[in-house]
Amino acid sequence: MSRLPDTIVAPATPSGTAAIAVVRVSGPEVARLWREIFGAETFVPRTAVHADYHDHTGALADDVLATFFQSPHSYTGEDSLEVSCHGNPFIVQKILEDLLARGCRMAGPGEFTQRAWLNGRMDLSQAEAVMDLIHARSERALAAAQQQLRGALGRRMAALTAALLGALARIEAYIDFPDEDLPPEDRGLVRAALEGVIRGTGQLLATTHYGGLLRDGIRTVIVGAPNAGKSSLLNRLVGHERAIVSPEPGTTRDFIEERIMAGPHWLRLTDTAGLNPAPAPLETLGMAKTLERAAAADLLLLVLDATRPTPPLPAELRALLRPATTLVVLNKADLLAPGVAPVPQLDDVGGALAAPQGRSKTAPLQLQNIPVSALTGAGIEELQTEIIRRAEAFRQDTGEELIAINARHAHALTQAKECLGEALEKLTANSPVELLASDLRGALDAFGEIAGKVDNEQMLDQLFAHFCIGK
Repeated sequence: MSRLPDTIVAPATPSGTAAIAVVRVSGPEVARLWREIFGAETFVPRTAVHADYHDHTGALADDVLATFFQSPHSYTGEDSLEVSCHGNPFIVQKILEDLLARGCRMAGPGEFTQRAWLNGRMDLSQAEAVMDLIHARSERALAAAQQQLRGALGRRMAALTAALLGALARIEAYIDFPDEDLPPEDRGLVRAALEGVIRGTGQLLATTHYGGLLRDGIRTVIVGAPNAGKSSLLNRLVGHERAIVSPEPGTTRDFIEERIMAGPHWLRLTDTAGLNPAPAPLETLGMAKTLERAAAADLLLLVLDATRPTPPLPAELRALLRPATTLVVLNKADLLAPGVAPVPQLDDVGGALAAPQGRSKTAPLQLQNIPVSALTGAGIEELQTEIIRRAEAFRQDTGEELIAINARHAHALTQAKECLGEALEKLTANSPVELLASDLRGALDAFGEIAGKVDNEQMLDQLFAHFCIGK
């Protein structure tokens, strides 16, 4: 276990007035601090004690609840102390100043979690999950962070690493005893092992996009012609008047973004300028931003006026329409007479929704239509249900555990997969086993970056710098 020389302190709760606040201390001087502050030679670990907190001058700072956590059974793996005081920022500051005067040092961002990693309390992927847990904005993001904090990704990486080590051990045996090359049967075993590791690596890499959606939100962009009701739909989904609504077309000249919950998912919902077939100069600028946002969208809501024929759509937008990621929202359904179907059709107006370039000219896109009324709310529940279903489809199957890797994991896994692919090519070409072993060691090094078995101070500093103070 690493024993760091200094004792760190920081508030573990946000700044501001509250019922209570928590000040966290960790390091080798915690036992001394307990004796000095509370005048007790003995303490029961993990048991809250109600006591007066006297500063180093003897003045009463507050009456508090203090809990001692004895190494190694603490968050950091070191002796730790948590002081729960009244949530007056002035009281918190007085306690912090006193602990600093007694020899503590202010903790840096993420330093408590970094010490937990250094002391073997968690691997690096679990440390990252702490930050994901703090910032999770949806039920799915929270579930993924909890799974990772409980070691789901670490266990998957341990299994891949074990399989890779087995293959490497078999190869290195021939390096140590080079009298003969790998026999065919051993090459077959090594090939099977490498192919299995490559498949497992690919499965994890496939969760990269879903991981980004959980952390950043599903980019859901509302597009359509002017006056189709895009802003009204945004207001209905958001639940308040966020965008200006007017009978005059072209009210929205720039995009408006709001963040909403859709079941267990978090959406970044964007209303955009209308796509006018004959735009004015100012509308042209807005349309360019609309198409830019649509190109970056995870989910498109194409809003059409249910009482009018489908207008021509820009070729750039038609090329983005996909059945899996596009919903056609037929707005103003309340204006239709009972039993009258909405006017827009998939192949209306010279193929406005016909297949884009590269697809069959005879088969229109099979996009799902959902009649709604943004004015009355009719059909909105059905639309929300379908949005949730589409959001669920982004998840990649990784078994019972929900795994969604981040960009750092993806970079390491990509490096590992490249090394494994090169090793497989060398195995097929009967290359010298030394070259094969070098590629496998490169893959192992890349796997080690995910769990944290690395000596890369710059990467670690950057990772923990994104944590909040006190965590």
